[in-house]
Order: sequence, then C-alpha cells, then structure tokens
Amino acid sequence: MRPGADIQAFMGRLGYEFAQPELLIRALTHGSIATATRPDNQRLEFLGDRVLGLVMAEALFKADKAAQEGQLAPRYNTLVRGETCAAVARDIGLGDVLKLGRSEMMSGGRRKDALLADAMEAVLAAIYLDGGFSAAEQVILRLWATRLASIDDDPRDAKTALQEWAQAHGMQPPAYEQTARSGPDHAPVFHITVRLDDGSMADAKGAGTKRSIEQEAAQKLLSRLEGGQ
Repeated sequence: MRPGADIQAFMGRLGYEFAQPELLIRALTHGSIATATRPDNQRLEFLGDRVLGLVMAEALFKADKAAQEGQLAPRYNTLVRGETCAAVARDIGLGDVLKLGRSEMMSGGRRKDALLADAMEAVLAAIYLDGGFSAAEQVILRLWATRLASIDDDPRDAKTALQEWAQAHGMQPPAYEQTARSGPDHAPVFHITVRLDDGSMADAKGAGTKRSIEQEAAQKLLSRLEGGQ
C-alpha cells in the first residue's frame, strides 16, 4: 500500500517511516468514517495510551533519581493527559490528516482536543506495532522532549490546585457554571464562572474546549486567593 502525499508528509513530521502504512491509516481513522472494512482507531488508542504511559514513567524515573512517588505521579499525569497529547498532535499537524466523517469535519473535529489526543495515542500504538517498543520510545521521547525537560515540580492543573485549596480551607469543591455560549457550533466561545462556598468567584471567556476555559477561570480565582486579593 503506497500512502498519499499528505500521509508521506505527516510521516516526515512524525519522524517515523512506516513499513506498514495501513497501520497509520487506521490510527488516523475516526469512528465517524469507519466501516466494516475500514476499522477506526479505538483499539489502537487503548494500546497507545499504555505505550505512552510506560515510556513517560521510565523517562521520569531515570531523569530524577531522588524524586519520590508523590513528585513523580503529578509530573506523569501532566505528560500523559489528553490536553498534552492534543498539543503534541497539533505540533506535528496531525489534525490535517485525520480521517473524519462529514458531520464531524463540519463541527471542527480536526481541532478538538479529544479527537487529537485519541489519534495521537493511536499513532503511537501504530508505531509500536510496526517497529517495536524501541521505535515508539524514540518517537515519544523526541516529540515530548521539551515538555519532559520543563516539567514543573508541582505541575497540577489549575482546577486540581483550586480544589485542593478549597478542601484545605474546609470548603466544598469549586462549582463551575457555563453562563453563556456564543459563536458557531464548530468554534464555540464558552463563558464560565467558578464559585467557592465563601462567595469567591471568577469568570473566563474564550474559544477552545469547555475544560480549557474552566481551567482559565480556576487559575484566575486561584491567583486572587493566593495573592490575598
């Protein structure tokens, strides 16, 4: 099977040449366009998640020999979470070669974090099946190199940090409310408000995923609380 020019270009960005390009095609195939003879990438996603996890766990274990489990775990979670996988996918233009059904394409599927993250994990599984663990490890360490090198000692996301702050002060977990939504379906703009028991609140508005705007709202409120404002 000879892949098209777009897939060849993607393999160049990925830094891996497939002996079995059909594995890559499957990794890029979303359920919205799958058929009985053209399976989607869900099984590969399952495997790729585990391959990525092992590579990241070993890399962190080797990088800081003094770190305890309590330090390694949040670093690991930051590196393997969906938002990070989606960001890596964007770095290499994975969205440009995703195989999507028309409805998913029209709704902005090529830009959705969930689809990009799932496809990124599926691509890693395809590399593993095509070239073995060493090949997958090399690609992962190269694509995640900057993030591995700059991982913080306390890389909690803002929502987690705000929840921990609230619990430490005897409050219930923060409540997030979507107060408005505007823009077209394929590029929605979310308006999010986060509140604590004591009445503290913050608002955020922006395009992207609902979760990313919740993170922004949480960060705003956390900054106020920790700054004593």
